[in-house]
Amino acid sequence: MATQQTTDTRLKQGISGPLLYLFILGDVLGAGVYALVGVISAEVGGAIWMPLMVALALALLTAGSYAELVTKYPKAGGAAVFAERAFRKPFISFLVGFCMLAAGVTSAAGLAQAFAGGYLTTFIDVPAVPAALVFLVLLALLNMRGIKESVRSNVVMTVIEVSGLVLVIVVVGIFIAGGNGDISRVNDFPPGVGAASAVLSASLIAYYSFVGFEVSANVAEEVRDVSRVYPKAIFGALLTAGVVYLLIGLASSAALPPEELAGSSSPLLDVVAATGAGIPNWLFSLVALIAVANGALLTMIMSSRLTYGMAEQGLFPSVFSRVLPRRRTPWVAIVATTLVAMILSLTGGLESLASTVVLLLLFVFLSTNIAVIVLRKDEVSHRHFRIPAVFPYLAIASCILLLTQQTGEIWLRTAILLAVGLALYGVQTLVRGGARTTRAS
Repeated sequence: MATQQTTDTRLKQGISGPLLYLFILGDVLGAGVYALVGVISAEVGGAIWMPLMVALALALLTAGSYAELVTKYPKAGGAAVFAERAFRKPFISFLVGFCMLAAGVTSAAGLAQAFAGGYLTTFIDVPAVPAALVFLVLLALLNMRGIKESVRSNVVMTVIEVSGLVLVIVVVGIFIAGGNGDISRVNDFPPGVGAASAVLSASLIAYYSFVGFEVSANVAEEVRDVSRVYPKAIFGALLTAGVVYLLIGLASSAALPPEELAGSSSPLLDVVAATGAGIPNWLFSLVALIAVANGALLTMIMSSRLTYGMAEQGLFPSVFSRVLPRRRTPWVAIVATTLVAMILSLTGGLESLASTVVLLLLFVFLSTNIAVIVLRKDEVSHRHFRIPAVFPYLAIASCILLLTQQTGEIWLRTAILLAVGLALYGVQTLVRGGARTTRAS
C-alpha cells in the first residue's frame, strides 16, 4: 500500500500551497494577453472569449499529465527528465530539453516586440525594431549582473500583472453599466468566416497565454506536501486565469469594435481609453510594460540557465558553461541566447513568434502525455495524483489537433531551430567520441 510522501531533499521546502498557486498563476497570466487580444480578434472578430476557453480546456488536459508526473516524481524537474525516465533515450531527452530552450528564446523575441509596441510609444515614440533589440540587450545586461528571483518577487509581479487585467474588467463593467458599449459583439464573427475554423485557428494563438504552467515542475522538490498541494495549485491557477481571460475577452469586445482591436499592439490600453474612465494612458502602459518585461526577463534567465545546464551535462559544447569570475553568471549562454532572440525578433511578427512557441511546446507536451501512459506501470512508494486513464489520450489528441493548425512558415522556423540544436548535439557527440578515443589510446 502506498504511504504518504516524504521527499528526501537537501532543498528547503519553503513553498506552500498558496505560494505555489501564485507562482503558477504569475507564469500563466504573464504578458501574452496584454498583446494578443488584438491578434485573436483579427481571427474571430468579437468572439474573443471562445478560443480562449477552447485553449483553456486543451491546456487543462496536459496539466493533468503534469500533475500526475510531478507528484509521482517530485524530484524530476521537468519534461526532459520525464522523457528520460519513460523512454530511456538520451537523444529524446535532449530534443525535449532543446524544444523548451528554443521555446523560451522565441517567446522572449515575441515579448520584445510586444514591449516595443503601443505601450512603449505612450512614453517615447521610437521605431519598433531597434527598440526591441535594445530591450533584449538590456535584459542580457541585467541577466549577467545576477538577478535572484524568489517566490516573493514573483508574487509582487503577479499582483501587478493581475491588477492591470482587473482594471480593464472593472472599468469596462462600469462603462457597460452606464449604457455604453455593445455587449452583442461578443458573438460576432468576421463576415464570410466559418465560426468553427476561426475559433480553432485562434485557439492556437490563445494557447500561448496558458502554457506557462510547465515551469512549475522545476520547483516541485521545494513544495511542502507536493502530492496534495500541486494538483490543487496547477488546476486552480489555470481555472483562475481562464476566468480572467474570459472576462478580458468579453470586456474587450464590448468596449471596442473588432476592427479597432485587430492589429493593435496595445489592445488593452485602447480598451481602457475607449471607456473614458480617466485613467492616464501612462499608468496602464507602465503596468503592461512591467508585465511584459518581467515575463521576458524570467524567460531569458530560464533559457540561459538551461543552456548552461545542458553544457554542464555534456549535451552542449563546454564553452556555454563559462561564467563571469565575479558575478558567477553564465555569460556565454546569456550572449548566445540573446543573439538568437534578437535574430528571431527580426524574422516575424508577434503572432508568428507566438505560434512558433506553441509548436515547440506541443512537442514537449506530446512527450509528457505519452510519458504518463508509459510510466503507468512504474509503482512508487508514496501516494500521488492520478489522472483518469482517458485524459492523457485526449491530451495527445489535443496536441495533434493544434499541430495541424500550424502554417508552413511556422514549421520552417521551427525546423531551423531544431536543426541548430541537432548540429550542436552532433558537434558535442563528436567531441565526446574523440575524447574517448584519445583516452583509450
